[in-house]
Amino acid sequence: MDRTAVNPWPWSLNFGYNQAEKLDAVTQQLVCAGQTSVDAEGSPQHAGDMRSQIALALDNLEAVLEAADMGLADVVRLTIYATDVDEALANFDVLGARFGAAQVQPPMTLLGVTRLAMAPLMFEIEATAAR
Repeated sequence: MDRTAVNPWPWSLNFGYNQAEKLDAVTQQLVCAGQTSVDAEGSPQHAGDMRSQIALALDNLEAVLEAADMGLADVVRLTIYATDVDEALANFDVLGARFGAAQVQPPMTLLGVTRLAMAPLMFEIEATAAR
């Protein structure tokens, strides 16, 4: 797969994402459900701790990707939901470190929501991966 960043304006690069990405010669696509801060049994973890919730949600996303023989470098789209956008942004370095290490800046959207599926959860990340 060939991946070309599309940025008519460069401001989003300061936030770690591209405005769009053009994908050519895609042979596989994986659409992931939203991943949150839950353990292997689906029980919420790290109530009240946004930073830890982001880290575990990313761990869970990486586990789903790995189960499909993919990784963060294959992620081409993110949608992030947070019950406290300011707190999520204050801890976005966790997200940036993971995707930075994978050397990708997938297009993303961050949405503030009043709550997620389970009340203790504060952060959810959906991803689409391709190669």
